[in-house]
Amino acid sequence: MTRFQKAAVVTVATTFLLVIVGVVVRSTESGMGCPDWPACNGALIPIGQDYHAWLEWIHRDIAAILGFLVLGVAALAWLDHRRQRSILWPSIGAIVLVGFQAWLGKETVALNNSGQSVTAHMASAMALVALLIFILVRSFYPERIGGRGASQRFTLLAAFGAITTYALLLFGSNVTATDAALIFPDWPLMGGTAFPPITPLTEAQVLHRYVAVVVGLITLAVWVVAWRTQRQHRPIVVLATVAAIFFPIQSLIGAFQVWTQLAPWTETVHLALGSFIWGAMAALAFVAYYTARTSPTGLGAGGGRHEARAAEPAGVRDTLRAYVALTKPRIIELLLVTTVPAMVMAAHGIPRLDLVWWTMLGGSLAAGSANAINCYLDRDIDQLMARTRRRPLPAHEVEPERAVVFGIALGVIAFAELTLFVNLLSAFLALLAIAFYVVVYTMLLKRTTPQNIVIGGAAGALPPVIGWAAVTGHVGWTAVLLFVLVFTWTPPHFWALSLRLARDYAAAGVPMLPVVRGIRETTRQIALYTVGLVAISLVLAVVGRLGMVYLVAAVALGAVFLYQALALWREGTTARAMSLYKYSISYLGLLFLALAVDAMVTIRVA
Repeated sequence: MTRFQKAAVVTVATTFLLVIVGVVVRSTESGMGCPDWPACNGALIPIGQDYHAWLEWIHRDIAAILGFLVLGVAALAWLDHRRQRSILWPSIGAIVLVGFQAWLGKETVALNNSGQSVTAHMASAMALVALLIFILVRSFYPERIGGRGASQRFTLLAAFGAITTYALLLFGSNVTATDAALIFPDWPLMGGTAFPPITPLTEAQVLHRYVAVVVGLITLAVWVVAWRTQRQHRPIVVLATVAAIFFPIQSLIGAFQVWTQLAPWTETVHLALGSFIWGAMAALAFVAYYTARTSPTGLGAGGGRHEARAAEPAGVRDTLRAYVALTKPRIIELLLVTTVPAMVMAAHGIPRLDLVWWTMLGGSLAAGSANAINCYLDRDIDQLMARTRRRPLPAHEVEPERAVVFGIALGVIAFAELTLFVNLLSAFLALLAIAFYVVVYTMLLKRTTPQNIVIGGAAGALPPVIGWAAVTGHVGWTAVLLFVLVFTWTPPHFWALSLRLARDYAAAGVPMLPVVRGIRETTRQIALYTVGLVAISLVLAVVGRLGMVYLVAAVALGAVFLYQALALWREGTTARAMSLYKYSISYLGLLFLALAVDAMVTIRVA
């Protein structure tokens, strides 16, 4: 190893040590052992003081050592990698992040170790771990990487695994911050049931356990895909295996936390393993990315081939337009139509305008992330379809590798923004929507089954749930029905369009329902789903305790939708299909508008 790599390894190890000692400090309630900062009870060295003071003092000393190590890494980056911006600038960024971490430590002491300050302190520490791991991983690859390399399909899966692992750490920290660790005396059940009532007292623990199950499944899926497709890349398989092995162990330690009534060793090992898994997943994403970049086309982390043609140069305006086009703004508009009314309904009136703004911004960024990554994954079939061949990637306006990085970056920003300005649950739901659209729909279902849009529609059905969670902090039965409503609306909406585009889908080899089953079966399915959609819209009126404004709108709009669907089933023409497609957009917008208006009036069904 070079001297830079050795320094980076020591710095990463010291960061993990700092995290572990920080957990010991918290689990032994030693955070206020030194109530002043940077001194400890007025002394530089806590001689003659109790072990609480010594633990906090050791924690601070390791933090100071880490600061000098980060400075050393940055200095070596300047000396040895001055021309390599992908190492130099992150090394400088690590200095800034360490300084911010030190400031957070000071504020944590000033705030008497409040729950929010401890969570922020831990979150920034985990961000520093990822940044230092990136610097270390990048140093093992060539300074200049020519060409586009191979497909980044596995990188996308690994990145979602890493981000969801980070989210799980935040959910766990929220449990500690709200003193909810022992709300339930049993494990894995919660009060004797897997589905306890969600209240302000229980929601932190309930969400933590539910999210742990989801992230565990994602971690397992990452390992399975790595084992099946990445055996020629040993570091990738090793990192995925490490995460998959340690995740159930870490979950078992979480059980011991409950069984031992939060014995300090369980808290320490639980978070230590959690941070280790996070580090492994972050490293996996970085290694997968650079392995694909440095592999011959078609032989990288995930297989697949890039186009041979290079992206054409363009001006700043054209470049910006191309990147905006990657996010598919018209689809984003449709998603936001369901988000804001759900927020109004949850708030029983107009919610805080700043909350609406941050939720809309985060939702837009998340949708843009999913759409940009979808453009990257579907670029081969997009160039075969008349409707999509002018998109930025098949038109060679953006390089594929830059498009996927842009998409991932939007997703990270969306998660961070929603976590900071809305709440962690809405951020996780947005991340789940991205993962479902990219992994489940685009990567797994779109090219394999005519039911692709049915199952994949779950991603587009999550925005109203995100809006509901943004206002209430939890997901209730009304939010679930909003999800089911949009989920059921998606097939008739999309299949109506696919009737017109059947030739395009056939040319691209996409098994959409009209291609596989024909016009007659597709129109029949549209009619059946429309019946279910109207029924659900009426059930929502009862479950959501909605008034006459919504009920009248649901009946009238639903009647028109049924008429259009039955007419399409009877006639089966392209003109009728497009009429239904256009009306379906109006239907969704008007129905959710009725939801919002109903929430602000006083008329109620008796």
